Amino acid sequence: MKAMICGLSWAALLLSSASLATNTTTNSSRDFVADNTFTQGVEGPVFYKQHLYAVNFAEQGTIGKVDSNGNAQLFIKLPNDSVGNGLQFDSQGNLYIADYVNHNILKVPANSQSVEVFAHNKTMNQPNDIAITKRGALFASDPNWVNSTGKLWRINADGSTQLLEDNMGTTNGVAVNNDNSKLYVNESVQRVIWQYDLDSDLNISNKQPLIKFADHGMDGMRVDNQGNLFVARYGAGVILKISPAGKVLQTYTLTGQHPTNVAFNAQQTKLFVTMQKRGAIEVIEL
Repeated sequence: MKAMICGLSWAALLLSSASLATNTTTNSSRDFVADNTFTQGVEGPVFYKQHLYAVNFAEQGTIGKVDSNGNAQLFIKLPNDSVGNGLQFDSQGNLYIADYVNHNILKVPANSQSVEVFAHNKTMNQPNDIAITKRGALFASDPNWVNSTGKLWRINADGSTQLLEDNMGTTNGVAVNNDNSKLYVNESVQRVIWQYDLDSDLNISNKQPLIKFADHGMDGMRVDNQGNLFVARYGAGVILKISPAGKVLQTYTLTGQHPTNVAFNAQQTKLFVTMQKRGAIEVIEL
């Protein structure tokens, strides 16, 4: 069942990010991985056991592994012409990959480099970004870029799929907060971030707009331990830190203009940012 949208006027949402901001801008990013180490399809950063992982290392259809010094190497090449986008690790060390080419969620079991199909649904457009919950269930955005529409899915821990919402805008970034009580989904073309409540069974309700922008797109998002949302503003060359109330707390200016996704280190003292066009990864000291 679709979540209900609250009766908030869209006119009230058409506020620029500047009017909501605290005017705190930080130019704190530096290069972590050099230009063209990854392809322009670099995406899906995720941190696990002192290493950063991201898709499309050196060529499409791969996953790269980066050490603490920024040295990258091939972790795995995906089979069947699959190309990954979003990545997530569960608490057991299993790696999940949104494979947008073959409409799959792939799984690389812990301590392995074998690849298996964890979930598949032929009605998916192309699973794009994924967020993982404490119990191992995933949420997946599913955009149709040609039609500027999208879907939202839940992939349960047993690999079964459930369509949570259809006929959305161009769904892209997706994130859950630390206690799994809130889900965030953005629509890149429509430039809005939606906030949902999650119940104990991970069902969505109380859909509300968190913030809407007048320009530039959005891509990947992550929530920190305080419940603040870090959002890649594609084309704007910034990362925004947004409070749970929808207020822009801080703007981090990047070297490149096309951030695709973000990931924290384990201590949440650093934010890694994958950069399309550059094929690089930048890092922000938080």
